[in-house]
This record gives sequence, C-alpha cells and structure tokens, in this order.
Amino acid sequence: MTKRRSVHIGGFEHANPVPAASRIDRFVFSGAITGRDPQTRDMPADLGAQCANMFRHVREIVEAAGGSPDDIVKMTVWLRDYRDRDALNEQWEAMFPDPDSRPARHALAATFDGDTLVQCDFIAVLGDSRPGEK
Repeated sequence: MTKRRSVHIGGFEHANPVPAASRIDRFVFSGAITGRDPQTRDMPADLGAQCANMFRHVREIVEAAGGSPDDIVKMTVWLRDYRDRDALNEQWEAMFPDPDSRPARHALAATFDGDTLVQCDFIAVLGDSRPGEK
C-alpha cells in the first residue's frame, strides 16, 4: 500500500496545519489555493494579479508532487463575482492552451474573508513515475 505524502511549496503555506496538497499513489488533491503574492505575502488588490499568482501556485504544487499541469484532471474555482471570468480565463488558457486537452472546471460564487477574490483546488492523476521522478 502506498503511503500518503504531504506536498509543500515555498511562499505558500496555510495558516492551519495542512499541506498545500496530498499525494497518494498517482493521485494528488490540493487544498484551497489563493492568489497571495509568494514574496510579499500580500493579497493583490485586483483579480488579474490574484489569478496569475493562483495559477503559479497550482503549477508549483503539482510539480512538487511529481507531475505537471498536464496531469490535472479537475479544477474547482471560487470567485467573489463568479461572472467575472476574463482574468481567470486568461490564465486558464495560458496554462492549458490546447482546447482538446483541458481539465474539467467548475466555477462557483463564494464569500471570502479579507481581500481574497478567487481561490481554487485541483485533482491530478500522475503518470507511473514515483515522487521526484518524471
């Protein structure tokens, strides 16, 4: 039986004692990922900057788990204004440029504390490689 492994990245930590993601066997499940700036730890004021940071964190988390964005099969995104998707779609198309090979996605409205405008989580299914191998 494969042991569960916590996934962490620098510049992105939860306030509570939980990892950025968890991997067991080929499966990776992230926790909530926000658009906090990894250097300043501030939340940018605009949705575009938060989306850019959020997708940066997604990439770094899935890579730290041993995969790539190509392994992501599902993302759920919560937006303060769920109709405001231009900035989200810009980053989405940049990370997943092939319309025939994109993960499933669901966008929902959410009420956040503070300045958060967007957050997501994802599920990835990695290839047959072991952690740290590609």
